[in-house]
Amino acid sequence: MRKGFGLIMAIAFIVLVATIGALALSFSTQTSKQTGDVYLRAQAELLARSSTEYALLALSAHNITATSNCINTLNVAHNNDLFAITMTMQYIGNGLPSGCNVLGNGADSIDTVDSNVTILIDTVVETSAGVEPIRIHRRTLQKL
Repeated sequence: MRKGFGLIMAIAFIVLVATIGALALSFSTQTSKQTGDVYLRAQAELLARSSTEYALLALSAHNITATSNCINTLNVAHNNDLFAITMTMQYIGNGLPSGCNVLGNGADSIDTVDSNVTILIDTVVETSAGVEPIRIHRRTLQKL
């Protein structure tokens, strides 16, 4: 009877060690997946910032009154299409060309000349490369 009890204890010990080993392996793989997702999220946040600056640069180089149209959207693919970046511009002001995305119905009047031609930029960065899909949205209000 003593040998049988020792055999049962040995089997229980092996099962306990195997369970602890499986948990350690599970936690280590989960940590590596989370590290990759954290890296992709940080990169997406930085891309949202720089894409907003890129949109501002494109808008500052574009003369609305000379061309009679506005830049309404910009689409950028980054890092071999790993990140899809979409920037949508909505304009606030009076006397804008008909091709502009005017925020609201266009009937809102802005009384001062200084606040005319203000732009609302919505930047969206998306990727599905990680374990969880990542979508970062950044909204910026800028006076041109």
